[in-house]
Amino acid sequence: QVQLVESGGGLVQPGGSLRLSCTISGVALDRRAVGWFRQAPGKEREGVSWIGSTGNMIAYADSVRGRFTAGRDDANNMIYLQMNSLKPEDTAAYYCAATDRYHYYAPRRPQDYDTWGQGTQVTVSS
Repeated sequence: QVQLVESGGGLVQPGGSLRLSCTISGVALDRRAVGWFRQAPGKEREGVSWIGSTGNMIAYADSVRGRFTAGRDDANNMIYLQMNSLKPEDTAAYYCAATDRYHYYAPRRPQDYDTWGQGTQVTVSS
């Protein structure tokens, strides 16, 4: 059974940093596109970053560009999201997701992803 598990969330003050990790079991990450999404209470799920199957095509939402860095480690079936200069508006549950097939450019829409993690909470507050 395919399983994705996020870790690394927590409480951090504005301006601080967190590094999220996502491990995948039951399916090879190689040749799959991956993405990071987030959802705050009462708000729609939104994309944060998208990584194509080669690992070279990485895109970011305008709200996080320049502050967040995403990457992948296919040998260890893992992806990560380094979050710097965190703001209160970054507070949300963060999810990793993967597609079932090759995508040179990772899909942007949540509905295009096939497997999801359970989420990890990130809270940015003083």
